[in-house]
Amino acid sequence: MTAVEPIHDPAFDPELADVEMHLVPPTSPVTGTVVKNEICMSGKSASFIRHVCIDVAGTPIEGAFSAGQSFGIVPPGEDHNGRSHKVRLYSIASPTAGEDGAGRILSTTCKRVIDEYQPSSDDDETRGLFLGVCSNYVCDLRPGDKVQVTGPVGKRFVLPKDPNRHDYLMLATGTGIAPFRGMILDMFEGAGGPIESEVHLVMGAPYRSDLLYHDLLTGLAEKHPNFHYHTVISRELRPDGSPQGYIHHYLDREVRLHEDLLRRDRTLVYVCGLAGMQTGVFQTMAKLGVGGPYLKVKEELAGTGPEDWKSADIRKHVRPTHRCMLEVY
Repeated sequence: MTAVEPIHDPAFDPELADVEMHLVPPTSPVTGTVVKNEICMSGKSASFIRHVCIDVAGTPIEGAFSAGQSFGIVPPGEDHNGRSHKVRLYSIASPTAGEDGAGRILSTTCKRVIDEYQPSSDDDETRGLFLGVCSNYVCDLRPGDKVQVTGPVGKRFVLPKDPNRHDYLMLATGTGIAPFRGMILDMFEGAGGPIESEVHLVMGAPYRSDLLYHDLLTGLAEKHPNFHYHTVISRELRPDGSPQGYIHHYLDREVRLHEDLLRRDRTLVYVCGLAGMQTGVFQTMAKLGVGGPYLKVKEELAGTGPEDWKSADIRKHVRPTHRCMLEVY
């Protein structure tokens, strides 16, 4: 017998934690001090991703940020129009108590943006590297350097007031792991932890060397039996020689485990990472018949099978419910 697809019942929506926002606006940044800047992968990788810790003691941000929120960094200098650079937002990777346990030091996960300019035509001989202004600035910072910061920002991609009332499926790619690092530390190592809820964190990466905070998360999974850490390595093969695929392929493949989790009234879904992940994850949830509590599909897609949903269709006609927290870029 085919299971009936669950529906969204507002009675099971989470009561999210109350958070502070916009204490320091982009127009009036405050000064923080870098205390640590280190690589956060354990092996050689084609990417350069760093874990950066900033001391915000004595500013309004001290003790006022929460795991899952973001904060702003204003890079020095001017853009090509001669205007001061605008603020860039970065996910907070630290727990609510900060890296120091007292809310004075927050952290983020920053990837250097390095790309090659592609000529628009054969006649265009312009070539060169494109370097992300703020990402390279942040990755170059050294302990003792001063940095202009703003925030905190965000009130939806945070944990519930009582994390024990829910189970969790957390899906991340790349630097999208940053907010989950803070959340997991809050739930299992924080003042109110460890929680008794079931937590599944799925991390997607091209190669095993691209996994971020892998040793930390592996250690937490070994220590806490209700925390399950899964990795999906898209460019490596499974033992049977088939490709691992992406996160949505993993969900489809491990249908029994995650279908049971997604059918529970207490489960929340958090998705953070590259925007392309959203399409595959939403399609798979709908195809498995478990999307009802997490996705609101508009009438325009009512007659279209999930496998035929396009990215543009999803952006226009599929919205996450209060049980699905989405942060993609």
